[in-house]
Parts: sequence; structure tokens; C-alpha cells
Amino acid sequence: MEDRDKKITAAALLVLAGGVIGAGLALLFAPQSGDRTRKDILRYSKKARNRADGVVDDLADNVSNLVETIGEKTDELLEKGKDVAGGARKDLIRLIEEGASKLEKFRTMLSRM
Repeated sequence: MEDRDKKITAAALLVLAGGVIGAGLALLFAPQSGDRTRKDILRYSKKARNRADGVVDDLADNVSNLVETIGEKTDELLEKGKDVAGGARKDLIRLIEEGASKLEKFRTMLSRM
């Protein structure tokens, strides 16, 4: 077990050393100064932030429009539901009245017998 731990530690140190050496070589052979690189990074980050702000604004507008459309459709469905319920209520009352009328006729007919 100790041998395995030593190998893992050695591998981790080699990876870390490689990273440090690579960073050093990158700084030595960089085509521009650090000041220039920082300015470029700042400029690119501002561009990325502006693009992200635009995307967020577009997304917020789309969500707002979607919510508004859903609200309108819900209102339309509610009105249609009220109309259908009102029509069904009228039909139900008519059928009950017809049933009561037929029941009364049937009672009259039974009482004559």
C-alpha cells in the first residue's frame, strides 16, 4: 500500500511541476507583454458580458411574452368554459323539466287505471 501511495504522490508532483514549467515557458515565449494580455482579457470579458446581458434581456422578453400569451389563452379558455357550462346547464334544466313533465303524464295515466 505504501508503494502505491508513493507512486500517486510522485505522479501528482510531476503533474504540478509540468504545470509550473509550462506556465513559465508560456510567459517566456509570449508574443506580447503582460499588460497587453491583461487589456485583451479585460476587453474580451467586457464583450462577453455585453453579449450575456443581451441574451438575458432577450430571454426575459421572450419569457414575458410567453407568460402574457398564456394568460390570454387562459382567459379565452375560461370564457369558453363558462359558455359551455352555461349551455350544458340550460340543456340539463330542459331535460329535467321534460323528465318531470313525462313523469307527471305517467302518474296521471297510472291514476286513471
